[in-house]
Amino acid sequence: MLILSILFGILPLLGIVWVLMSGTLSTVDGLFMSLILLTLSGVFFLNAFLELRSQRVAHPKKPAAPAGSPAAK
Repeated sequence: MLILSILFGILPLLGIVWVLMSGTLSTVDGLFMSLILLTLSGVFFLNAFLELRSQRVAHPKKPAAPAGSPAAK
């Protein structure tokens, strides 16, 4: 799911590049298309961020044992 969210977050950014390259950014259609694509990209990247955060909470890293503790010997 994480990879799909990142992929679907990048695709709208490519659409914005296309709007810029075609020169329609200065039209009303180009502006609204850019806003819609930025919103889609933001939603998918937010989903990817929340997925990463939930994986870290579910599987936290164990802290290293201090040098003087018996577990380190």
